[in-house]
Amino acid sequence: MKNLFLLLLLVLPMITISQKPIMQWDFENIKDRNSIEISTNIGDTIEGNFEEAAGISGKGLRLDGFTTRVIRKGNDLKKVDNEFTIEAWVALGEYPWNWCPLITTESNEVKGYRLMVGPMGQVSFQTAIGEQWISCTSPNETLPLRKWMHIAGVYLSGKEMCVYVNGQLLASAPINSSMTNSVKTKCIIGMVTLPGKPSDIHRTWGTVAEYYGLEGIVDEIKIYNKALTGDQIKSSFLKYTVKAPDIAIRKLPKIEKNPGRFGAFYTKLKYYSGWDNLWPVDQDPDIVVCFDKSPVKVIFWRGIRYGASWVSENENWMTDQSVETWGEGKDDTEGCFEHMQDRHCRFSHVRIIENSDARVVIHWRYAPVSAYNNTWKIDLKTGWECWIDEYYYIYPDATGIRKVSWNKGTLGDNVQYQESLPLLHPGQMKGDLLEIDYVHVADYENNIRPVSFVENPREQTTDWARKFTIQQYNFKSANKPFICFEPGNKMEVRWNALSTYDKHVGCNHFPVGQARCDGRTSKMSDRPSHCDSFPISDPVIHQNGEREYWNGLYGMTEMSMSDLVSFGRSWAYAPELTLSGNGFISKGYDKSQRCYQIDNFSQKSSQTKFTIQASKSSPVINPAIFVKNWNSNSARVLVNGKETTKFRFGINHELEGNDLVLYISIKEVTPVKITVLP
Repeated sequence: MKNLFLLLLLVLPMITISQKPIMQWDFENIKDRNSIEISTNIGDTIEGNFEEAAGISGKGLRLDGFTTRVIRKGNDLKKVDNEFTIEAWVALGEYPWNWCPLITTESNEVKGYRLMVGPMGQVSFQTAIGEQWISCTSPNETLPLRKWMHIAGVYLSGKEMCVYVNGQLLASAPINSSMTNSVKTKCIIGMVTLPGKPSDIHRTWGTVAEYYGLEGIVDEIKIYNKALTGDQIKSSFLKYTVKAPDIAIRKLPKIEKNPGRFGAFYTKLKYYSGWDNLWPVDQDPDIVVCFDKSPVKVIFWRGIRYGASWVSENENWMTDQSVETWGEGKDDTEGCFEHMQDRHCRFSHVRIIENSDARVVIHWRYAPVSAYNNTWKIDLKTGWECWIDEYYYIYPDATGIRKVSWNKGTLGDNVQYQESLPLLHPGQMKGDLLEIDYVHVADYENNIRPVSFVENPREQTTDWARKFTIQQYNFKSANKPFICFEPGNKMEVRWNALSTYDKHVGCNHFPVGQARCDGRTSKMSDRPSHCDSFPISDPVIHQNGEREYWNGLYGMTEMSMSDLVSFGRSWAYAPELTLSGNGFISKGYDKSQRCYQIDNFSQKSSQTKFTIQASKSSPVINPAIFVKNWNSNSARVLVNGKETTKFRFGINHELEGNDLVLYISIKEVTPVKITVLP
């Protein structure tokens, strides 16, 4: 009997709360975009994209973080008195851009109360006292992602406010006055009442305030006109059986099935439903390039604003910042102008130009824009602004040329042409992606140096790197991304602090992010981030008429740095091609395509013979040959007099005739004689 008595003493505080909520949203009954609130049987409007989801009990409401909010009209709002309690269950998919209410009755003035979730997983209960918000706030990372959490705020006028999480008191704050209630003000669930800027931003003038909300599932939101005790709150928490919420771990998109052949494919890549549903696009908005001899992909996706991303066999991503420009001094009023700011891809488009067994050509066109959606250097007479055209000539060996071009004089004085951006998936740490020697750089004389995570990065010197032309990021993947630049490139490197190696540190306004923000430091691993953006290069700029451009040889392969030096030389110091016979003329080697150019001026379909004058200093490695007016639908290839099957061809059907693209799998350091026959 004594043991039974002691058990009753333990259980009694946990008995169901006798005080009924004055408002309660359980989301069991949603009709015509209205959620029926239990105490009044009034339907409160649900705005935006939402889904019914499994809640902590029965149904819950899935908020997308962008558009979803529940609105209770001010006339239907039950007033609280000198004491009250708010409690709710929430499971987050990611943290909000800044402080965001789970529920609020605030007005434009400082009146009312709100239960808030912070950008680093904090919980804050706030009331308006003396025309200012008084806060009671839990520590950072109180709320983990993808886990049901019970949160509660308790107010007792003139005494204290408290915050409870999963039945435990985590914060309290004394107060010496009473809250000022809002009068006939809407009650909002899941979204800020006014536009706001993200936390941890780089440039306030380059960031625009916007609406944002919570992303996840909410359930059982209750407001009591009573200050519940700690035991009562713990009882409310223990009332429910906690299961894992229906929120998947976030990863950047992957293709469902590799087609097993080389080529470019239109598709529609998926991230998660809340983000996907924002896009008013039909089928095939994205492009993926696949290879038959490599698991690597090149992805042109809306979440990267269509910039090319090289993706390894284990889904590690590498992309590039692309052309960026900005004002100077008093003219720097909007921050950076770049493709990263084009969150809706209004000024960014991608298309397949060429798609054969020998070569894929992708055209990406974009205008640098600011967070204000303004374009750069608009001509007042014509209305035209700065536009960038990028062409990607991609070959079967998982390498490709990137040609970046623009009209002369449209970029201005402050320009950054290239910045390597390895991407972190949500939850991925730098050490999961990169080795301690996170990048190697080299020149074409085989001088190779590592750049590393170190204890004292400020003490390292980078002068030696200025003339380097090759970089390879040391992904923890078999296939690693690299870039070869032309001789004359200027490279800047930076060591990284070893203290960041086991962290998710970078910037998360890009990729994927929809906040109009010119730079935000990622403090949490809830969103994709770009990180470790060095080396940065100033490439050699070429001019052709009114167009300027630069070239880079990109790829993601298993080549070592020594192999890359040789491979880079085959492009940067390509051996000469000499023709023999009549009817054809050599137009030389085009670095912007990694391809020899030959013109059939005879207009007849006939064989062509040529020698590639390879040497140790100018090797030939997997050369491409373009023959204009080939005028045949097929090709055979002889290498040094012997027919080979180690080649691929494509026929481009143009208005002027049929052109041949040829890719030959060879590696030689001595002259090679090649015959191509119809």
